Amino acid sequence: MANRLPEPPPPIQKEFETKTVHGVAIADEYAWLKAANWQEVLRDPAALPAAIRTVIDAENDFAARALETQEPLRQALVKEMRGRIKEDDAEVPLRDGRFLYYLRYNEGGQHPIFCRSEEDGAAAATLLDGDAEGAGKIFFDIAEARHSPDHRKFAWSADENGSELHAIRVRDLDQGRDGADIVKDTDGSLVWTADSGSFYYVRVDEHHRPAAVFRHRLGEDPSTDALIFEERDPRWFIHVRRSQSGAFGIISVSDHDASECHLLDLHDPAARPRLIEPRAPGLRYEVEHCGDQLHIRANADGAEDFKIVVAPLATPAKAFWADEIGHKPGRMIIALSVFPEYLVRLEREEGLPRIVIRCFESGEEHAVAFAEEAYSLSINERLEFDTRLLRFTYSSMTTPRETYDYDLATGARVLRKRQTIPSGHDPAAYVTRRLFAPAADGELVPVSILYRRDLPLEGSAPVLLYGYGAYGHPTPASFSATRLSLVDRGFIYAIAHVRGGTEKGWRWYVGGKLANKPHSFSDFVAAARHLIATGLTKEGRIVIQGGSAGGMLMGAAVNLAPDLFAGVIADVPFVDVLNTMLDAELPLTPPEWLEWGNPITDAEAFAAIRSYSPYDNIVERRYPPILALGGLTDPRVTYWEPLKWTARLRATMTGGGPILCKINTGAGHGGAPGRFDRLQDAALQYAFALACVEGAFGAPA
Repeated sequence: MANRLPEPPPPIQKEFETKTVHGVAIADEYAWLKAANWQEVLRDPAALPAAIRTVIDAENDFAARALETQEPLRQALVKEMRGRIKEDDAEVPLRDGRFLYYLRYNEGGQHPIFCRSEEDGAAAATLLDGDAEGAGKIFFDIAEARHSPDHRKFAWSADENGSELHAIRVRDLDQGRDGADIVKDTDGSLVWTADSGSFYYVRVDEHHRPAAVFRHRLGEDPSTDALIFEERDPRWFIHVRRSQSGAFGIISVSDHDASECHLLDLHDPAARPRLIEPRAPGLRYEVEHCGDQLHIRANADGAEDFKIVVAPLATPAKAFWADEIGHKPGRMIIALSVFPEYLVRLEREEGLPRIVIRCFESGEEHAVAFAEEAYSLSINERLEFDTRLLRFTYSSMTTPRETYDYDLATGARVLRKRQTIPSGHDPAAYVTRRLFAPAADGELVPVSILYRRDLPLEGSAPVLLYGYGAYGHPTPASFSATRLSLVDRGFIYAIAHVRGGTEKGWRWYVGGKLANKPHSFSDFVAAARHLIATGLTKEGRIVIQGGSAGGMLMGAAVNLAPDLFAGVIADVPFVDVLNTMLDAELPLTPPEWLEWGNPITDAEAFAAIRSYSPYDNIVERRYPPILALGGLTDPRVTYWEPLKWTARLRATMTGGGPILCKINTGAGHGGAPGRFDRLQDAALQYAFALACVEGAFGAPA
């Protein structure tokens, strides 16, 4: 039975801003919701203009009142979800010399505690207490923490307002406190030099883009840090990491089409970057070092799904690359890990991952794979290079995360940790399957599903259908303890692996980007219709969910087939695509042109984006209930996108709803950083999904 909803806030004021692009006039009545000082707001949310703050407060108040009756359910969900978390948990230690490094959580603690112990059994030492550092802060998130090669210092970076501007501090482990070094406005990554006297980091520019690598020498003023590498083209982003061998820092420069890498000799305190191969349109590669060679994952010479090549360290340019693992269409090489005697690669074929180990000396290969219909597999970080132990993690939608150590020489596999579910979990009580939904052009869209084994499959089960489909990122069929709260209430949880990801190889990504982007949306609708056609559910019983670029997917899908869905959960949704791609000053716009197209210079790209941009394709029709979530300090999907989308939906639709918008004024793109605070976000979304299928908002039950 539908609840009586409170009156929505007054319609948001319209102030039309019109611009003409490629001869087409675009009117945006809510453009004013983008604060003129948005860059200042990212650093200081209190700088938000009062008129916009009033709108956000009114929306948050309406959402709170509309969802007030769900408060008991939300608290029950949080209690369930928290009951599945082992609160006093610890990760499997990573060895580095005589030390074992690991992180753990205290009972009731929100943030990780970074620790180390010694082989001789000496008491464990706390290097950094995340709970203590985050105490009293509205937002606190540790991005990276790295001990120095001499094990005497500990550098760590943290974001304290959700805007992804990280400050790096350095702790003296002998004294147990941070020194005076504070390097601000970084992307959070850092790499120590071998002498432990300096570290490399990436500084963001005035447009919030990672644009330059600097070297900071301990004890010196960060304003005098040495500029090591700078990228002036705003379409390219920079990252720095350590090679697995520990010999080099690797500067990666990339956009959505190509990449290039530079090496920094970590044993040279004054090292300059050494280019591997200059960037070229369409060429993507990444490197690892071993001895006098580099092993390179690359798509060169038509290797669409990537191959692995080897090159001399002395002459690493593409002219000297020799195939080591050849290209096989449909088998996508995802990552490589190099050991002194072995080359390990993570690959995916027909949607399923496997790990393949190759012995350098014999050339023989063997694989590590699992038997479930759908599962997730990843290679874990290691701190030591000279080892034969590979650590990897396995899970499926029914099987909690398992961490293994694998002896590359003997094939012996040792389970080091299995994720504990304190309240209990029986994998046999659940079923995971992989379906294939036929798309309009004949492609088959993989759909991973999870449900209780005792669920009656009589054609009307409620479904939560999740999707992303962008940037080539696959959505793994991994375990999630939180989603069991929906599944245990009779839901089928489904993931639509639509084009735009790489679940079926690189062509699957290309098939969902630029002019092909509408395939992502039609694939998602096809997946929903297939769940109905196979007798699992029916129209009006499907709630859809996606975030960021997946939020664009939600907005486009509901424009295409609003009657199909019982509700929509759009988390930090990228829905104002056209206006954002027309604004070259925004942090991510120039790099994103290779993903969506540049509507400023390309009339065809303008027309394509305009044809699907969710904000620009709202029409007078009934829409299902929609919950749009944003973050005030989000530099990726700015707060005004969900706010504007909400305003135009409410002003245009002819019935349905409600349209709810909640802007987190104390967080950014990733939402709440604390592990228990995140449960509040999940409970809010799942309670909304349950309300949608139960008809609490007047939707069909």
